[in-house]
Amino acid sequence: MDRTGQFLKDLVEAHGVPGFEGDVSEVMQRYLKGVGVLTRDRLGSLICEVRGPAAGPRVMLAGHLDEVGFMVKTVTKEGFIKFLPLGGWWGHVVLGQRLIIKTRKGDVLGVVGSKPPHELRDEDRKKVLEVREMFIDVGATSDWDVRKKLDIRPGDPIVPESHFTPMANPNLLLAKAWDNRIGCAMAAETAKRLKETKLPNTLFAVATVQEEVGLRGAQTSAFKVQPDVGIALDVGIAHDTPGTEGDEKLGGGPLIVVYDATSIPNRRLFDLVVGTAEKARIPLQFEAVERGGTDAGRIHMSGQGVPSISMGVPARYIHSHVSIIDRRDFDRVVKLLMALVKRLDRKTVEGLV
Repeated sequence: MDRTGQFLKDLVEAHGVPGFEGDVSEVMQRYLKGVGVLTRDRLGSLICEVRGPAAGPRVMLAGHLDEVGFMVKTVTKEGFIKFLPLGGWWGHVVLGQRLIIKTRKGDVLGVVGSKPPHELRDEDRKKVLEVREMFIDVGATSDWDVRKKLDIRPGDPIVPESHFTPMANPNLLLAKAWDNRIGCAMAAETAKRLKETKLPNTLFAVATVQEEVGLRGAQTSAFKVQPDVGIALDVGIAHDTPGTEGDEKLGGGPLIVVYDATSIPNRRLFDLVVGTAEKARIPLQFEAVERGGTDAGRIHMSGQGVPSISMGVPARYIHSHVSIIDRRDFDRVVKLLMALVKRLDRKTVEGLV
C-alpha cells in the first residue's frame, strides 16, 4: 500500500460522527504536518494554509470530517440502548448491524436488534422501521449494567463498525465514511503535492466539522478563511448498480455538481473547471442532486458571496455501514485540483464575478 493509500485507510477507520471529529482531525493533522500553517476555527474545523503572494486570492478546498452515525438517547430498564441518528439514515440499512458506542471508559460493541423473518407479519415486511423504534443490544441484563459497568450515558456517540478493505478489483475500496473522508483526503493531498509550487494564490485545505447535521463547520471555517474561491469536495451518488437511474459510475472520473438543494455553482468557475479538465484530458461526470447538499451551500454565502463549486468522486451505498469508491477517481480529482489551483491568479478570480 502506498503512502496515500495508508492515509485513506487511516482516515476511514478513524471514528468521527458530527460533533466528535477529534480522532479524524488528528489523522489529518499528522498528514499535513509541514505542508502549511495549521489552525482551527472555534467549532473544530482544521485549516491548513499554504501561503502564496499577499496580493493573491484566497482559494478554499473543503471536505468534511464527520461521518453519519448515531447518539445514545436513553437506556431501557432491561439494558437496551435507544438511539437517534446523526445524519440521514434509511431504516433498512441499520437493522442487524454492528455499532460501537464510544464512552469515557472506552469502546462498547453492540448490535442493532432485529426480528427473525420467521416472526414477521405480512404488514411488517412492507414497513420501513424508523431508527427511533430500534434498539442496540450490548449484552447487558439491566440498566444498571449499562450505566455503572459500561458507563454508557445519553449523548455518547455511536459509529458503524466497519473496516477498510480493497476488493477483488484493487482499484475499488470498501469502507465506512467515504462520505466524506475522501473529500478531506483530496484537499490534503492537493495541498501536499503543491507545497513546493510557486502558486499565484494562498491555498487553504480545510477539513470541516458537522456537515451531516447542517453544513455547520463550512460556515465557521469560511468566516475564518474569507475565501475568494470555494471548492467543496465530497462524494456523489454512483448510478452503476441495478435499479438506479443515471450515468455516474465508479472509474468514470471526477464528478461535478451542476445543482444541489443548497447551491448552484458559479457559472464562470464551472466553465473554468471543465476547460481545465479538457486541457488535462481528464474525463468528467456531472450530477444534479435534488435533495441534500455540500459545504458549498455555506461557503458560497459567506461574506459578500464566494464563487463556489462542488466536485468529488462517485460512491456506491453512501450513508450506510459500507460504501465503495474507485481510487482512480480520487487520483484524477487531485490532478484536476492541482491544475485548477495553478490557474486561479488574481485576474482569473476577479473575472469569476
